[in-house]
Amino acid sequence: MTLTDRLAAEGFDVESATDAHSGLARAMSGQFDVILLDVMLPGGNGFDICRAVRQKGIQTPILMLTARGQVVDRVVGLKLGADDYLVKPFEMAELLARIEALQRRSASTAAAAATSESYRFGDVTIDFRRAEVTKNGAPVELSAREFKLLRYFIEHRGAALSRDELLNEVWGYNAMPSTRTVDVHIAWLRQKIEDNPRHPQLILTVHGLGYKFAG
Repeated sequence: MTLTDRLAAEGFDVESATDAHSGLARAMSGQFDVILLDVMLPGGNGFDICRAVRQKGIQTPILMLTARGQVVDRVVGLKLGADDYLVKPFEMAELLARIEALQRRSASTAAAAATSESYRFGDVTIDFRRAEVTKNGAPVELSAREFKLLRYFIEHRGAALSRDELLNEVWGYNAMPSTRTVDVHIAWLRQKIEDNPRHPQLILTVHGLGYKFAG
């Protein structure tokens, strides 16, 4: 059984790549909760992928997997932006524990960032104190509701959020809008912050439920 099969059996939604080129393309989407990255890959190595992902501003937690046990390799990976390092062979229980720890840390970091003065993902920067958003350095005009919606997404980065939850938390329990209102505001928000709103990479649709923020 492959690692992908094992993780899927544990309930994770897994996507895999078998070479450096396709691995980099998937990692650059920024739509994952955790990236497992092998150092030795056909056509390249995990160090280069890790560097490229961090240079783009993607802060998805990265766990590097390798058969190398030398301290220098661990140091290189961590300096390039990896969050953790696991040497093969390893026990599945340890891998699962590290993945869960990275997920908890990521959620905590996103929530803390959302209550700090600013937050950045990709080429978008948010100044919470001034309620200002820029993309590639240019101002992005958001309504008060759109700004509140974006902030709620950031506070719950990686979590699947139902339309009802978004209505209750962003519009308020006493408000009477329909779930269609959420979809409309999501569409407006995507138009303003996504590179390609027709193929969103930041605010993702979770079919049958609602949305998830992957920025």
